[in-house]
Amino acid sequence: MGDDSEWLKLPVDQKCEHKLWKARLSGYEEALKIFQKIKDEKSPEWSKFLGLIKKFVTDSNAVVQLKGLEAALVYVENAHVAGKTTGEVVSGVVSKVFNQPKAKAKELGIEICLMYIEIEKGEAVQEELLKGLDNKNPKIIVACVETLRKALSEFGSKIILLKPVIKVLPKLFESREKAVRDEAKLIAVEIYRWIRDALRPPLQNINSVQLKELEEEWVKLPTSAPRPTRFLRSQQELEAKLEQQQSAGGDAEGGGDDGDEVPQIDAYELLEAVEILSKLPKDFYDKIEAKKWQERKEALEAVEVLVKNPKLEAGDYADLVKALKKVVGKDTNVMLVALAAKCLTGLAVGLRKKFGQYAGHVVPTILEKFKEKKPQVVQALQEAIDAIFLTTTLQNISEDVLAVMDNKNPTIKQQTSLFIARSFRHCTASTLPKSLLKPFCAALLKHINDSAPEVRDAAFEALGTALKVVGEKAVNPFLADVDKLKLDKIKECSEKVELIHGKKAGLAADKKEFKPLPGRTAASGAAGDKDTKDISAPKPGPLKKAPAAKAGGPPKKGKPAAPGGAGNTGTKNKKGLETKEIVEPELSKYVKKSFGCSSPTCIQLLDSGNWKERLACMEEFQKAVELMDRTEMPCQALVRMLAKKPGWKETNFQVMQMKLHIVALIAQKGNFSKTSAQIVLDGLVDKIGDVKCGNNAKEAMTAIAEACMLPWTAEQVVSMAFSQKNPKNQSETLNWLSNAIKEFGFSGLNVKAFISNVKTALAATNPAVRTAAITLLGVMYLYVGPSLRMFFEDEKPALLSQIDAEFEKMQGQSPPAPTRGISKHSTSGTDEGEDGDEPDDGSNDVVDLLPRTEISDKITSELVSKIGDKNWKIRKEGLDEVAGIINEAKFIQPNIGELPTALKGRLNDSNKILVQQTLNILQQLAVAMGPNIKQHVKNLGIPIITVLGDSKNNVRAAALATVNAWAEQTGMKEWLEGEDLSEELKKENPFLRQELLGWLAEKLPTLRSTPTDLILCVPHLYSCLEDRNGDVRKKAQDALPFFMMHLGYEKMAKATGKLKPTSKDQVLAMLEKAKANMPAKPAPPAKATSKPMGGSAPAKFQLASAPAEDSVSSSAEPKPDLKKAKAPGLSSKAKSAQGKKVPSKTSLKEDEDKSGPIFIVVPNGKEQRMKDEKGLKVLKWNFTTPRDEYIEQLKTQMSSCVAKWLQDEMFHSDFQHHNKALAVMVDHLESEKEGVIGCLDLILKWLTLRFFDTNTSVLMKALEYLKLLFTLLSEEEYHLTESEASSFIPYLVVKVGEPKDVIRKDVRAILNRMCLVYPASKMFPFIMEGTKSKNSKQRAECLEELGCLVESYGMNVCQPTPGKALKEIAVHIGDRDNAVRNAALNTIVTVYNVHGDQVFKLIGNLSEKDMSMLEERIKRSAKRPSAAPIKQVEEKPQRAQNISSNANMLRKGPAEDMSSKLKYPPFASLSQARSMSGHPEAAQMVRREFQLDLDEIENDNGTVRCEMPELVQHKLDDIFEPVLIPEPKIRAVSPHFDDMHSNTASTINFIISQVASGDINTSIQALTQIDEVLRQEDKAEAMSGHIDQFLIATFMQLRLIYNTHMADEKLEKDEIIKLYSCIIGNMISLFQIESLAREASTGVLKDLMHGLITLMLDSRIEDLEEGQQVIRSVNLLVVKVLEKSDQTNILSALLVLLQDSLLATASSPKFSELVMKCLWRMVRLLPDTINSINLDRILLDIHIFMKVFPKEKLKQCKSEFPIRTLKTLLHTLCKLKGPKILDHLTMIDNKNESELEAHLCRMMKHSMDQTGSKSDKETEKGASRIDEKSSKAKVNDFLAEIFKKIGSKENTKEGLAELYEYKKKYSDADIEPFLKNSSQFFQSYVERGLRVIEMEREGKGRISTSTGISPQMEVTCVPTPTSTVSSIGNTNGEEVGPSVYLERLKILRQRCGLDNTKQDDRPPLTSLLSKPAVPTVASSTDMLHSKLSQLRESREQHQHSDLDSNQTHSSGTVTSSSSTANIDDLKKRLERIKSSRK
Repeated sequence: MGDDSEWLKLPVDQKCEHKLWKARLSGYEEALKIFQKIKDEKSPEWSKFLGLIKKFVTDSNAVVQLKGLEAALVYVENAHVAGKTTGEVVSGVVSKVFNQPKAKAKELGIEICLMYIEIEKGEAVQEELLKGLDNKNPKIIVACVETLRKALSEFGSKIILLKPVIKVLPKLFESREKAVRDEAKLIAVEIYRWIRDALRPPLQNINSVQLKELEEEWVKLPTSAPRPTRFLRSQQELEAKLEQQQSAGGDAEGGGDDGDEVPQIDAYELLEAVEILSKLPKDFYDKIEAKKWQERKEALEAVEVLVKNPKLEAGDYADLVKALKKVVGKDTNVMLVALAAKCLTGLAVGLRKKFGQYAGHVVPTILEKFKEKKPQVVQALQEAIDAIFLTTTLQNISEDVLAVMDNKNPTIKQQTSLFIARSFRHCTASTLPKSLLKPFCAALLKHINDSAPEVRDAAFEALGTALKVVGEKAVNPFLADVDKLKLDKIKECSEKVELIHGKKAGLAADKKEFKPLPGRTAASGAAGDKDTKDISAPKPGPLKKAPAAKAGGPPKKGKPAAPGGAGNTGTKNKKGLETKEIVEPELSKYVKKSFGCSSPTCIQLLDSGNWKERLACMEEFQKAVELMDRTEMPCQALVRMLAKKPGWKETNFQVMQMKLHIVALIAQKGNFSKTSAQIVLDGLVDKIGDVKCGNNAKEAMTAIAEACMLPWTAEQVVSMAFSQKNPKNQSETLNWLSNAIKEFGFSGLNVKAFISNVKTALAATNPAVRTAAITLLGVMYLYVGPSLRMFFEDEKPALLSQIDAEFEKMQGQSPPAPTRGISKHSTSGTDEGEDGDEPDDGSNDVVDLLPRTEISDKITSELVSKIGDKNWKIRKEGLDEVAGIINEAKFIQPNIGELPTALKGRLNDSNKILVQQTLNILQQLAVAMGPNIKQHVKNLGIPIITVLGDSKNNVRAAALATVNAWAEQTGMKEWLEGEDLSEELKKENPFLRQELLGWLAEKLPTLRSTPTDLILCVPHLYSCLEDRNGDVRKKAQDALPFFMMHLGYEKMAKATGKLKPTSKDQVLAMLEKAKANMPAKPAPPAKATSKPMGGSAPAKFQLASAPAEDSVSSSAEPKPDLKKAKAPGLSSKAKSAQGKKVPSKTSLKEDEDKSGPIFIVVPNGKEQRMKDEKGLKVLKWNFTTPRDEYIEQLKTQMSSCVAKWLQDEMFHSDFQHHNKALAVMVDHLESEKEGVIGCLDLILKWLTLRFFDTNTSVLMKALEYLKLLFTLLSEEEYHLTESEASSFIPYLVVKVGEPKDVIRKDVRAILNRMCLVYPASKMFPFIMEGTKSKNSKQRAECLEELGCLVESYGMNVCQPTPGKALKEIAVHIGDRDNAVRNAALNTIVTVYNVHGDQVFKLIGNLSEKDMSMLEERIKRSAKRPSAAPIKQVEEKPQRAQNISSNANMLRKGPAEDMSSKLKYPPFASLSQARSMSGHPEAAQMVRREFQLDLDEIENDNGTVRCEMPELVQHKLDDIFEPVLIPEPKIRAVSPHFDDMHSNTASTINFIISQVASGDINTSIQALTQIDEVLRQEDKAEAMSGHIDQFLIATFMQLRLIYNTHMADEKLEKDEIIKLYSCIIGNMISLFQIESLAREASTGVLKDLMHGLITLMLDSRIEDLEEGQQVIRSVNLLVVKVLEKSDQTNILSALLVLLQDSLLATASSPKFSELVMKCLWRMVRLLPDTINSINLDRILLDIHIFMKVFPKEKLKQCKSEFPIRTLKTLLHTLCKLKGPKILDHLTMIDNKNESELEAHLCRMMKHSMDQTGSKSDKETEKGASRIDEKSSKAKVNDFLAEIFKKIGSKENTKEGLAELYEYKKKYSDADIEPFLKNSSQFFQSYVERGLRVIEMEREGKGRISTSTGISPQMEVTCVPTPTSTVSSIGNTNGEEVGPSVYLERLKILRQRCGLDNTKQDDRPPLTSLLSKPAVPTVASSTDMLHSKLSQLRESREQHQHSDLDSNQTHSSGTVTSSSSTANIDDLKKRLERIKSSRK
């Protein structure tokens, strides 16, 4: 029961994972209840169970599993996150549920699978189910097939992909299990229900009995089309609709539509392709040319057999097609013609779209062959051309077909028309656009008047089909001139036509007639319909014209549609006549009706002779128009009234102005039609040049243009202007048009129509007209671009230069946003004839308007054979000719005869010059042919790509240029369609691959969609990722994200399935990386068809007014998301208002390029970049000046997440572009917070580059941006990451030393703000680094900044410790530069204010001069330590700008500050931050806490809410108490701190325990798991704290291998090698992570090194195959261990290891040698690592070593290496640390036990002597009688002599003096042996005696030298070259150990006569005797006592001992005097002191 109650208390998710089945059962039940309760599908509750759902379905207990399945089903149905679990859960269901005996389990399993399909995860489910079919358990196979069947039955073949299922069917039918075969039969029946006969071919090879059974079943199926009964979530609405229809009985149309929902699966798709080219008879090409027809027949029959295969593999069929074409065209034997036609049919059917490239060559030949009369030939040709038509588009072959239409032969004409009719049946309204219909209709209309009846009938059929396909409305305009009889015949034919696409095409067309295209409705259409209807209502008589229009459109409105429509087809005069003059009485009736009560006389007065009456009448007219309702306004009647006599001949300008104004009013207010416009335009054009009325005329024209569309109005106006002579009118019309284009945009304008008029204008004699024309061209150039110039190439040079100058002016400008265009009432009414479609003509590319030359006749067979000649010179001549032809023609038609095949042959010419020439020709060809070059992509474009594989660089470059020129004309779709591109990529040519991938990487990102065939390139892309060539690999990696952008990660990952496992892992890793860098697809521009701007702007500019959505959500939601919309003023009704002006700062072109976000959010982009930097995949951002590779790297990293145009600005060579970029970044800062934060690391890096620019304006702008940026970041509560900080702060700190004051201020302000987003304690080291700069300004500013940090955040910011930091700061008190000195002093004063007198302890020993300066400064500041700064409580609050303002802050009581803190967030608002950046001083005045919140006050609606604040009661007495410094709060937890569950640690412990396992496999497994953790940086930290444990386990395993496994004969040595490599690999991974490596302790490292060295010396390993490799790896590992471990620990470990190895008799000398080699390596590393080493510990180890191995013992070693190693180590330490080395002996209790100290002293002495000059050494007169070179024996005798003297009563003093002199001379002499045996009393006697002599001599020396120098001065004057041992001023920043102070205390006690009672307290005599020969200044107590008493008072408190602590010789004094000259000088003075004392 105890157990029970235990699990009952657990939360649900833990119960679900419990090991007790009851617990799990209860967990699943509770989970089920929870799932049923949660109403919100996005509830966070779902995510808790995300990882558990797989366990629900795979539970080992059958009862529990059932409950789990129920819960899982509910989860999948309701949780929005369920999709993430698809793969694992479905695979769990397949493997663990489908094999269960319980039917219920299987049912639930199937339901879960189906539910996943419903939530849009069909592909993943299907993939898992298909995998299940490979399972050995038949139960599972049956269940999988059943699930697939149910899914297909319910969801339909649109959701369930049938191709993979059909592929496995034959295998299922062959199964031995009957159940599987039965299930296969059922699914085959189900599939047949959906795709009918398409299933037959794939199943033709199964067992005949089974096939027969299937046939029987298939017959029974209902013939009605199946419908899905279950829908995806996204289709649920459709389901509801379907139910409604069924309940209503469903109507035919609905049924038809829904029937169409089922996709028709094509049997072709399910077939395997057959390769036939290689199977052609070898002699085929010879035989086909043979003279005997039988041989030719044999050849053709062979082909016929091959092409009967229903699906053929793609390949180069050009030659075969050419041969067959020749037979069809030229063979005299008609039977062979029919046979060749059949072969072509077979090819076209088998290749489908892949045959398209050859269609253009074959079609004309076949059509011309229709002259044959024989039925079987005609039939064969018809079948061939119909099959070929299906492989291409009507557009592609239209030129060829139209050319044949003019043939004289009636049969050809008839068959061509019939072919057109059949082709039309395959088209739909969209694939048969007006541009295509027009030429066909024109040609067919000729045929309906043909003399041959069969030709007429065929033409009628074709026209009837067209009518059926696109509807009458589209065809009628072309049939305007057809008489009624013929029209009826066409309609009759149309009714008989059965379309291939069924009803839908017809419906679409019909619907189209009733429903105008959205947004395209022509204003004129609406208007025209309205007013003509109004006018004609009473008397429809006059409107009898336009019967054709009746058929289209709704009845009544159809009538007036023709006037506008017919006019547009080109008959201008009709327009006026069509709507007959309205009769006078009617007019007045209309006008009276509309004018209501206004006086009837008004109308009569219109033509009064008195101008005043006319004016009055006009005024009345105007009022009436203004009051009229738009629906009531009879526009046509009104304008006709105005046009009545005198009409536009009005002489009085006032009346005329008024009249023109009224026209404008009517056009604006009424439904103004083109008919009305026709009436007034003539008059307006006539007045446009009038000085007084011109402006009014222009206004009226603009209003009409808005009502009737600019394209139509402009065309009318311009033609009218140029049909009259007045030059003023012409020039003003052109000027009006220039402005109108700017206002309306260019969309729909017919350039061609204007060009001729412009040319007329350019030739005019009047200069004003010419100027106006040139201005108009300039405006057109803005929209059309450089191609406009082509129209004027033949103008006179002078004129051309003017045009060029105008174009030059316009260059770089972008067209303005259209401000007019949609008339306000365009939504009403329908399209008027074809007017609505008219704008299409103009919006085509301008290139289409150019006249094109037909050059096919120039491409003669002689020319072609020339190009193919054997002699290269002739080939060159041929190519030159072609180039000449193209050059001469400039623009050519697409028909170029045999040229493509000829040029294709030259692309692989052996002569590279010709290849290049061919490429140049192809480039020319692309420009000359324009977009029509599309049809040659397959046969000519792809071969150009092949040339990219050429080995010559220049040829490749030319090929690339050519491909780009082609792609510019064709777009990318043609290139990517089909298998050609993937075939090219398949070729293993490194050049081809890298060039092609580079090209794709450049093109793919610009595409919005790509053909599905792109997936075919993916397998080859993967092979490129593993190519041997590095460049190919790089290019493939670069292209990867762009492929993924179009195909999606899932498809790409799925495609890895066919790779080898090793490759798959690598590729998947790359895919993951690419996924992080994947750019978003370019947002689609507003669609051209819907023209939301009413044709006012071409599609590419429509972004300006359509809300520019975020590119990430491109157009996912139909409603414009207004927050994202860049256009400020748009409301949700934007659609209707889109024509109105959208406020837009930038000009239009910029909008077009630059509308999207500037920073693209790439998920995990930043993390990936940090990983790359950590993993050293990219350069670390660390340099003194930025090199090119850094800039390139940054550019590359930015390319995926910064808008292309902005990146160009950012990396431009001109600084002004940088300024622009910064301005844009400032503008977008607020709106793109996420993007900025996502790219922050890159932005900061880019800004560091700007710090290296010399231009001040950029620097200022960058700093301005940084201030705003950091304010934003602090508002967003963002924390800078370590890598962001380290790659930015050091460079910012450099800028703090700028000479310009304003920049320094800004940098300081930024540093100030940075503390809000980055802990001040981490900022501190960066700024401290800045104090080491050579630039004194930088040093000073950094020191000041440090002071501010300490003042704001307290002492805890000082890193690494306050002591070290302050010592470094204090060094600067002695700086040469005054400002630096002051800054250092101020900083320390600041610390003093915060910390009080503790400062002196922290800064260590300063020279007297520095100390006095500091104390003086502290006195002056006269500021006792007040309360620690309040702000220290948080590390985040904003910091004051400088000390003084902070002082104010401090004076405000803590209470006030804290209470205000509660109320406001601790940082300023953005607006304040901005003001601060401008005026830091002003901002300091009022801090955020004390400002008025003006916004709050304004928003307060006057309701007075008086809430009294709760007052805090304070004990005011406490304020005056000293305040304890609170600890600064710790900031946000380190980002990597994952909430480590306790189980993580226990798991790691368990795995580590397995490492030492005796079983090799267990150990390897454990090591692999650990390696996985170590390799992932984010997980590696989990190992922290387990390192020692892991290393112990590892060397235990190493021992085990060495002792046990290696000796075991049975064990495979390969296993051992494998284990070794695992161990070594793991260790290397571990020791690459420095933070973990440093955790290894000394003992563990010692054992580890022992294990590794033993392994290296193991001879048994060397004998193994891979042994050498293992040893090499160990070598590498040892190096890593030495470099990365904690340097103290490893050095210590090696010393102990060496000692042990020398002691152990069994140890081999080789072992010790390797240990010493390791030590030498460590010695080499010492210069870099010395500061991180704990020297005290190392010296202790050396001391112990020397104690165990005295010199004598070491010398006895066989090898001299140990002693040399030790000496080298000590020597290096001495060299690096200098005299300070002796301060590190603190851990050694008894220094006399080894010779270490003596050895160090000797070394120091030696190095000192090295520096002294020889002459001095010679003159030195020592009291010693001993020569330095005297032997050791002499020395011992001499000392014995001295000690004898001391022992005798008489000579004691002399003996002591001699000993003193000796000791002084040889400070390193060892006198310990002489004292050892003496009594304690004798020892202390000797000690005291020496002390007395020292004091006496010191006194004399001092007095003798100090004449005229004050002792205080002397403090700085007397340096102490030998103060090596006792100096405590340890400038290294190490804390002084207590033992040193104790020792000195004892000495002081002795001096004062106090007894050191304890025996062991006595200091060893050596330390006394080794006192410096020249006593330190400070020890002369009596002399300085009085002088320094004041100073001492303040310091006595903090120093442990008396003034002795002044024994500092600050680095200032010691180091500054180290130059040789000074030393010589000092030595001489010392000599003088000595001699005077004698």
